[in-house]
Parts: sequence; C-alpha cells; structure tokens
Amino acid sequence: MHGLVLGFGFGSLVLAGAIFGFFYAWICSTMWGLDAIDPRTAITAMQGMNASVRNAVFAPSFFATPVVMLATAALAGSMGYRRAALVFALGGAVYLLGGMILTLAVNVPMNEALARIEVPEDLEAARAIWEAYSSRWQVFNIIRTVASGMALILAGWGLVVVAGARAA
Repeated sequence: MHGLVLGFGFGSLVLAGAIFGFFYAWICSTMWGLDAIDPRTAITAMQGMNASVRNAVFAPSFFATPVVMLATAALAGSMGYRRAALVFALGGAVYLLGGMILTLAVNVPMNEALARIEVPEDLEAARAIWEAYSSRWQVFNIIRTVASGMALILAGWGLVVVAGARAA
C-alpha cells in the first residue's frame, strides 16, 4: 500500500509540474514575445492560442492536479501518513484556489472578452487594447504560476515525507 501512496504522490508531482511549466512559459517567453510585436498581431496570436488551449493535452494538468493531490492526501491520511496528507491537501488547495479557480474567474473571462474583439486596423487603437489586456492578464498569470509552483513544491515535499516515514 505504501507504493500506492507513492504512485499517487508522483502523479501529483507530474501534474503540478506540468501546469506550473505551462503557466511559467507564459511569463518568461510567450507574453514578452507578444508584447514586443505589432499589437494587432499580438491580439490575433493570443486569440488563436486561447482558442487552441482547451484540449485533451492541457485538460489533465489543469483540471486533474487538485483532484489527484487531494486524492493523494486522502489516501495518505487513510494509511497513517498524516503529515504527508496535510502537505498534499495544502498543495491541492493552493492550486485549486490560486491556479484553477483564479484562472476560471479572471484569465478565462479576459480571454473570452479578447476573443470577441475585432482587431482594429488602427495601430494605436490596437496598442491600447493589447496594453490594457496584457498588463492585467500577466499580473494574474504570475499569481497562478506562483500557486502552481507552490503546489509542485508541496507535492515534492509530500513525497519526501512519505519516503521518510517508510524508511523510519
């Protein structure tokens, strides 16, 4: 049964790592690249990326991370790994609130509003739209990146706690 907790723990680690990496990439490359180009192109590109992100590759890391982390917490708790259970539960809650719910409450509505915009031909009009969108969107992306990074750290810590309890 120890192996089952470790398996769920590794699943938590992989999922948290995947979603952290996804959000992190937006910080260190994607948004900087879009901010550096013609805002009309940036708006069009972001509309395309937002339309394509809802897919079977992205969904497990976005939606399953808190489910698997909380399931790991429940399993660990039921097997007597109380400290590990708390760590995995905290990681699941941090991502659920700061990653998934924040994204659904802020970033997704912003993306949907941008999708409805017809890209203006006027450069200054496009720049105003892009700057208003990008700066606000990036603030919330940083928050969800930090939350998912914390979930990743907590998943790793939970695995260390489980492994240490086995070795003791």
